[in-house]
Amino acid sequence: MHPIFSIVPEEKARKPGVIPRIGVKPTSLLTSLPPLSLYVHVPWCVRKCPYCDFNSHELKNEIPEREYLDALQADLEQALPLVWGRQVVSIFIGGGTPSLLSAKALDDMLAMFRACLNVLPDAEITLEANPGTVEAGRFADYAASGVNRISLGIQSFNDDALKALGRVHDARQARDAIAIAQRAVKRVNLDLMYALPQQTVAACAEDLRQAMSFQTGHLSLYHLTLEPNTVFAKYPPIVPDDDTSAAMQDLITEATSAGGWEQYEVSAYARPGERCLHNLNYWEFGDYLGIGPGAHGKLSFHDKIIRQAKLKNPSSWMEKSIRRDASHIAEERVLAPQELGFEFMLNALRLKEGVAAASFREHTGVSVLSIGAAVKRAVDKGLLEPDPSRFQASALGWRFLNDLQAEFLE
Repeated sequence: MHPIFSIVPEEKARKPGVIPRIGVKPTSLLTSLPPLSLYVHVPWCVRKCPYCDFNSHELKNEIPEREYLDALQADLEQALPLVWGRQVVSIFIGGGTPSLLSAKALDDMLAMFRACLNVLPDAEITLEANPGTVEAGRFADYAASGVNRISLGIQSFNDDALKALGRVHDARQARDAIAIAQRAVKRVNLDLMYALPQQTVAACAEDLRQAMSFQTGHLSLYHLTLEPNTVFAKYPPIVPDDDTSAAMQDLITEATSAGGWEQYEVSAYARPGERCLHNLNYWEFGDYLGIGPGAHGKLSFHDKIIRQAKLKNPSSWMEKSIRRDASHIAEERVLAPQELGFEFMLNALRLKEGVAAASFREHTGVSVLSIGAAVKRAVDKGLLEPDPSRFQASALGWRFLNDLQAEFLE
């Protein structure tokens, strides 16, 4: 068994694998559809961080905002028949660095969504942002357009650590951006990373202390991993060993709990009423429409569940979307019934409280008996709580979550 160290910035925790579109004869039947969210990908960054394996591209010139928005509208309009009439409970604008968009571009984007989709009046609308004076100055305008939650990629308050991570901001800019974000919106999340190159437990504790001092409603705390196809994978830095990393995890768990943040997911900590509704919809196997280059989506119908991925290259995606060329969808497939157990559990078991067993049938359309053998194995190994009304990792299963999730691969 190997302890889990899940490492993905807030929304980006969903990166499902997909294969070229194929037909699968569906055998599931959904009596109702789960909640629907919208994910929007803005692919540009000032600089590509050496640890980042997401679909982000360094800016060479100015963002082609008009072309991007035209392509985004075309992408959305082509997807409308798949979600027609459904309410959108949350919107997450991720990247890349969405806060590079001008206030007008963001305002036009949200106006487009309201015109095309049934967005709930109180929908959670999150914007990912990186600290920096120019970007932070736009926060009030973003809020006026409807953004009601800002997720800041702080990563560390240590200038040496930020430099090692390739970040373009320093600790002072991070603190300034947090203060500006808190004045602009009521709900702010801070992304922080630990087990950084050369980081000690004391340095981790200091980062955490500073993050908690702002008393934001939500913290996302991620263990750094050296992902394939990144600079860090090619040129690995010296990072803390497993024992030191585990000590950092224990420190985080104890300090956040004492400070009033509840860990409700592998990397997410929230005060009462501050959980990220968009990410919760992922973990509870809800639906999400993904638009923008490289965006992923999962959509349910009465007789099937599909996954989609859009073209990753921003230029190719923009060109094909604007032409209404269906090949802007790079990949699409129907989930086979035998996949649904693993797909569901991969998400649900990340939640500390787990999910009601009844939600498996509601959100997959297949009988819970289809995973009965896997459930029994997991319970027998002490990885899953023996509660027939709920799927929840035991203390052992939470520590070795990868092993628990793997039980459902069969």
